[in-house]
Amino acid sequence: MRSRLAPRSEHVRLAELVRDARSVVALTGAGVSVPSGIPDFRSPGTGLWQQVDPMEVAHIDAFHSDPARFWGFYGTRFATLSSKLPNGAHQALAELEQRGLLDAVITQNVDMLHRKAGTRELVEVHGSIASCSCPACGRAVTPRAVTPDQVRERLRAEPDGVPRCDRCAGPLKPDVVLFGELLPEDALRRAQELCERAGLLLCIGSSLEVYPVAGLPALTLAGGGAVAIITQGPTPIDELASVRLGGDVVDELHGLLGALEDA
Repeated sequence: MRSRLAPRSEHVRLAELVRDARSVVALTGAGVSVPSGIPDFRSPGTGLWQQVDPMEVAHIDAFHSDPARFWGFYGTRFATLSSKLPNGAHQALAELEQRGLLDAVITQNVDMLHRKAGTRELVEVHGSIASCSCPACGRAVTPRAVTPDQVRERLRAEPDGVPRCDRCAGPLKPDVVLFGELLPEDALRRAQELCERAGLLLCIGSSLEVYPVAGLPALTLAGGGAVAIITQGPTPIDELASVRLGGDVVDELHGLLGALEDA
């Protein structure tokens, strides 16, 4: 973890909100994983969807119609994400939870980095690369989870590069939410419940543009809670934020930790 900078007045204000809130919840997006070497999706020139059309490789229809092309993209993504390590932002959130100052993390990310950092109460609203399952037979019975290492082995073994189910030989699908799919009902319901009762929602590294997750801050505000935004790009609700921090997410969260320690 990089050395912590001296907290600014905004960090002191945010620390006050954290200490006074009845419940603090974090909502994280792709920006929280950028310091781990994982590109976000929409940044000009570097975003993942600047390099490839998501409708061609990350849509549920693409999986069904051309699983070989789909896995040509996701096989590389599996290998890349599986090797990444949590950064100081993930670790700072895990530390806040350990101190009893953070009730849960809701994440749009599928990279497992919050898990690796030690976050215990985690809601992965877009799923996770932690496993794959078979849509062909997994819906009728309990899905047979397949780890990323096993997926890579099957990718190498199959002539067409498509990892297949050992029960029905159907193409395996990562347990992530693709374009064209609905979010898991249980995960979305849990996220909504957390945000409805949150006294403070920390929105970190998210553009807050993708629904239904982008609607979660409104639930906190409607319940009388406050929203703090920590991300480098603009969001549609910047003017509603009680605190708005636009620097590096690691530095900003370290500033929050420093302000909490100084209090």
